[in-house]
Amino acid sequence: MRPRCFPLALFACFLCLGQNYTLRSSVSWVVSSNDVDDADLSEEVAPALLVDGAGLWKANVLGDGIETPREQAKAEGDAAARQSSRLFSYRIEKVKKAGSSGAPPPHQETARTARYIAHYSDWGHLATISTLDKIKGLPFGNIFSVSDGPLDNSTGVIYFYVTPMDNTVADLKSNSYASLTFSEAEGEFCRQMMYDPEDPRCARLTLTGKMVEVLPQELAFAKEAMFSRHPVMAKWPVGHKWFFMKMDLVQVWLQDWVGGVSLIPVEDYFKATPF
Repeated sequence: MRPRCFPLALFACFLCLGQNYTLRSSVSWVVSSNDVDDADLSEEVAPALLVDGAGLWKANVLGDGIETPREQAKAEGDAAARQSSRLFSYRIEKVKKAGSSGAPPPHQETARTARYIAHYSDWGHLATISTLDKIKGLPFGNIFSVSDGPLDNSTGVIYFYVTPMDNTVADLKSNSYASLTFSEAEGEFCRQMMYDPEDPRCARLTLTGKMVEVLPQELAFAKEAMFSRHPVMAKWPVGHKWFFMKMDLVQVWLQDWVGGVSLIPVEDYFKATPF
């Protein structure tokens, strides 16, 4: 073999060997069921858990290693079997179920479409009139986790779990009216249909109303509505003085097709069902 061909032959040899092996270096973040159920998330303990290797969020850094494809598949299968039923403190089966909303209603059924989006959205964008010094009196937007009830019980009433430490809550004390916007792009439908989030066929819903604190007689349902959809909330630090709010609707605005928007009467909205 000519000397100048030797490096090419050696490189080709390494490529052939490389087809049977993979180099892996990864980081996994897992919370076990025991960690979540027994963990104390008080403000004093939570920071320590973040840096403690045995704490709530666990970092498992794997050094570079060599595995064959068969060994890699077996290792990943074994790891999945041993893995906790919770990831970032959510039950995996609940997350999967939450995404199983089925196909959206026909766009002509505007009230039902609005209820569908409100029920199957886990979060939304809440706009308030700001009380911050530099933007006082101007619009301010914030993301909130929401729920209109457990997955099998839609009410159309949007519940929130908030803290007085949030700037949005301070805004609501000054002006209790707000607008909450959802996008169908949160789910899989628009991606499957290859609709851009701004495409009118990728529906968006804006609910406007007065934000009020949930009364004692309604607290049990508000808690079930929020914690069944966002179980991690039950572990949030009590020192933040979390409390429940809901939106008393004034207007339901929907765009779910080309050619204009729909202003749905509040009565029709509540009469409809997302199922």
